[in-house]
Parts: sequence; structure tokens; C-alpha cells
Amino acid sequence: MPANPIAETVASLMPRAKAELAELVAFESVADPAVAPRSECEAAANWVADALRSEGFQDVALLDTPDGSQSVYGFLPGPEGAPTVLLYAHYDVQPKLDESAWVSPPFELTERDGRWYGRGAADCKGGFILHLLALRALKANGGVPVSVKVIVEGSEEQGTGGLERYAESHPDLLAADTIVIGDAGNFRVGLPTVTATLRGMTMIRVTIDTLEGNLHSGQFGGAAPDALAALIRVLDSLRAEDGSTVIEGLDADNAWEGLQYPDADFRRDAKVLDGVDLIGNGTVADRIWARPAVTVVGIDCSPVAGATPSVPASARAQISLRVPPGGDAAEATKLLFAHIEKHTPWNARVRIEQVGQGQPFLADVHSPAYTAMADAMRIAYPGQEMQAAGMGGSIPLCNTLAELYPSAEILLIGLSEPDAQIHAVNESVSPEELERLSVAEAHFLVNYARSRQA
Repeated sequence: MPANPIAETVASLMPRAKAELAELVAFESVADPAVAPRSECEAAANWVADALRSEGFQDVALLDTPDGSQSVYGFLPGPEGAPTVLLYAHYDVQPKLDESAWVSPPFELTERDGRWYGRGAADCKGGFILHLLALRALKANGGVPVSVKVIVEGSEEQGTGGLERYAESHPDLLAADTIVIGDAGNFRVGLPTVTATLRGMTMIRVTIDTLEGNLHSGQFGGAAPDALAALIRVLDSLRAEDGSTVIEGLDADNAWEGLQYPDADFRRDAKVLDGVDLIGNGTVADRIWARPAVTVVGIDCSPVAGATPSVPASARAQISLRVPPGGDAAEATKLLFAHIEKHTPWNARVRIEQVGQGQPFLADVHSPAYTAMADAMRIAYPGQEMQAAGMGGSIPLCNTLAELYPSAEILLIGLSEPDAQIHAVNESVSPEELERLSVAEAHFLVNYARSRQA
């Protein structure tokens, strides 16, 4: 990276950034009391609030949102007449999953092979550190040229919409001229990327009951309706033979126009086992950015350990459905409910509940803020042009902000490139990406302030 004052400052701050990220990663801040104590999220929220206060932010507050989580807010006033930029991240994280599969402890930031490993290192505690680095670099080089609002969410991974509902009830709080969501990622390490689209999501739980209680499979098996077998048939009905999602009435044929994702690169990034086919049809970009995708994320039934020869009386599954840009998550949910009810066999009793929902998002990548970001990316990534890609994941807050502030531009950047393995074991962040993107964000704020003065 060519020497420039902002880049030099960010480089000098990287040891501090690592230490702070280690402190933040140490909190097991999963916003689900069934997985981790609520006190872990509270401690992480207080850490974020203290960090904002130490940077001179005003009106720092822990916002009690309707889903029971806390989001952290702060305001840093800029020069008179300067535009306002909202910077977003979230401090809650995914569960650690199988701790034995982690090479190093999930909540202990560990450096290995040039990367920093730990749950939330990239998604999205590292995103908050990115914002701090950019602001500190500007403060050391003439000051922050815009007014800055920071909002750090406490339940993004649960999809329960606490911050969305809070923002709707307090519409002036997050109002800004442009919004930088630090929860996306480059298409590849070293390739500067903004995310142009996000798939929406609906999360549901399906419970199937067939008997008053488990029965001896020798005495009753063959005639007694098996709840787990019924659930398996329902889940299988959600996919075609090639693995494509097939929910009756839901369009699954859209094509992605733009940056493509070669099959070989995807296989490597996804760590698909040798000889195992990819699922679906069309290009990889079509499948993960432009089309719906159903995933069974959990099943409750009798575990293998200690299993008895019994016919299961009840079984439950949690299902995630990703909804592509142009679709409506509420309508997709209705179609999913109807599909499951139709395909439940043997007149088994089925109960369906929705546990989360977020709409898809489509950005205008030709707006002035994107031009300012493209210029900033050229400085942070010499010789590279900013690319626009899709992201299969969901950030429901984006649509809420777009509806509340229709004139605001929304940009999505972040540290969740493929090698980060977010949501999986051994999540990590590239310190080089953290450094480059912090430089890019700092230059973006400078460029954006200038563009508003012109």
C-alpha cells in the first residue's frame, strides 16, 4: 500500500486493533439465552459503549429493543453543515457450534497462518473495529469531516428484528445522508467489493406429531405413523432431484448479471468434499445471489446416542429460506407454510411457527456515495477497481433503513470474505483486509464530505 498519512496511521494502530478485537471476541455474545448467558451480550454492549465514549462520542446509549436485546448508539458531531454518515455493525455472534472442531478456542482471538481466528472476528465484531480504525485515522489527520452516527446491533444473527422495530419507533435516531453497513465482505481477499444485493430470509420451525408417545418399533412399527419419517418427507419435498429449491409458487429461475463465481472457486471456498456435486442449476452466482435457497438448519428428535427401537411420536425442524432480491419475504413465508401443509403425509398433525424474517435488498451502485467509495477503494487497494457483487446472506435492517430514509444511500462493505468462514467453525479475519478497508472507509468519508460541498 503506497504511503499516505491515513494509511500510515491505520498501520500504526493495528496492534491496538488486535488487542481490542481480542477483548471483544472474548464475550460469548450469542443473543439466545438457551445458548449463552444474557450477561455476555450485556458485557459486549457495555464494551462497545465504552469504546465510543473514549472516542468522544456523545449521547452514547444502550437501547433496549423490543426483542430483549440491546443495541449501542453514539453520535460524533462533525463540522457545521457537514453531512451525516451512519456506521453499522453488530456485536452479537453465531453460536460456537462444535467446539472440538475449532483449532483454537472460539472465544479467544488466536493468530495463525497470517489470520486472526475467533467467533465474531469477521462477523461482525471486526466490523466495529474497522469503524474505530477509520475514525481514529481521520482524527489523527485533521479530523473527521462528517457527523457520524454509530449503531451496533445486539441480535442481528437471530433475525428477531429488535433494532428494526426500535428504529421504526424512533425514526429520527438513525437518520443520515448515507449509511455504511460494515457486515458484508469482499468477493475475495484483496479484491475491493461492495455488496449490491442481499437475499432476504424467513426462519420457521415445523413440528410434526403423530402419536401420544413413542412406541416399541417391533410391536407397533409398520402401522404406527412415524413422526420423523413424516418430517423427512416434508423436508425432501422442498428440493428437486438436483437440489434446487422448489416451493410451489416461488420463482426460482432468476439469473445474476455481473461478477461471476467460477465453480472451482466456489468448491474451494465452500470446502466441498472431493467427488461431491454442487446442488442446483444455473451459474453459482445465480444460485447463491439471485434465487431462493432452503436449508434445514436443525432437527429435534431422538438422538443416536442412547436411541431405543421406538417409533418417534414427534419431530421438529428449523428451516431457513433465503429470498432473492425482487421477492417479498412475507409472501415467500406464506408459500412455504402452504407447501409444508400440503406435503405433510398421513394426515399427521403439523404446527408451523415463524421465528424470524427479513426482506431482500437491492442497492443503487451508481449513486454519488458509491462513486466516493470507488475512489477510496483505489487508494486502499492500488491497481484494483471496486467490484459489485451479491451476497446470499440477509441483513434485514437494510430494508428498514431504506424505508425510513429513502433519500439515504446505503453501502455494504466488510470483512466476511470467503476465507473468513463466518457462521462456521474456525471463523477468522484477515488483518490485511481489516487494515485496507479501514483506510478505504476513512478516505470514503473524506471523499463524501467533499462531494457534498461541491
